[in-house]
Amino acid sequence: MNVVITYDISEDKRRTKIFNILKSYGQWVQLSVFECCNLTDTQYAKLRSRLSKAIQPNVDSIRFYFLCGCCQGKVERIGGEQPRDETIFFATSADG
Repeated sequence: MNVVITYDISEDKRRTKIFNILKSYGQWVQLSVFECCNLTDTQYAKLRSRLSKAIQPNVDSIRFYFLCGCCQGKVERIGGEQPRDETIFFATSADG
């Protein structure tokens, strides 16, 4: 299944957690938007469960938009750059 997921998370720590969960399932396409393509039912269920546990339902919001195979090919983008992942990974040398 193909799902566009948007989120509105008020607190930085939770927003970062949501971002990292979504990053492991899909492509970051705008500030609070991910495209998750070719998810199995099991992957979607696990993703939804993880997201549900990470939010405060009375404050935060996550929306799921399902795209059929035909609709996926009709997604259009005008202007703007793809967002850059600013995650920094530090490599350590084996030499210590």
